Amino acid sequence: MPEKLKIFLSYSHEDEAMKVQLDRNLVMLKRSDKISTWQDRQIMPGMEWDETIVKELATADIILLLISVDFNNSQYIWDKELAVAMERHEKKEARVIPIILRTCEWSDMPYAKLQALPKNAKPISSFADKDEAYTEVAKSIRMVVDHMLAGK
Repeated sequence: MPEKLKIFLSYSHEDEAMKVQLDRNLVMLKRSDKISTWQDRQIMPGMEWDETIVKELATADIILLLISVDFNNSQYIWDKELAVAMERHEKKEARVIPIILRTCEWSDMPYAKLQALPKNAKPISSFADKDEAYTEVAKSIRMVVDHMLAGK
């Protein structure tokens, strides 16, 4: 079996609860040993956080951008994570997938040219049944993971 894919979760801490819910919905991909996920809450005490984030971002196969007004407003995400993610995407070193968590303006953002999730870029927060939204996102990510693993 090919090596599992590394997924980097880029998000604003204001969206912590939604990030946790999304990560939970990726459990079947984790249990089937197809992916591992990484996010900054995994930085251990005493580790240099900026250096660790940069390293994890540079080695990710898939970068999930968890989009909200707080994500777009984060200077750290703008300067560090988004710039690297889009550069790696352009070089075809990683696949960047925007996931629209909450309604916000993003049409002029660098990631606006990418196909977003959920379908039709409908924000997860606007679904009556949030589980339906997270399940749709997880299924779409599974399709991407299976496609990428088949190509390795």
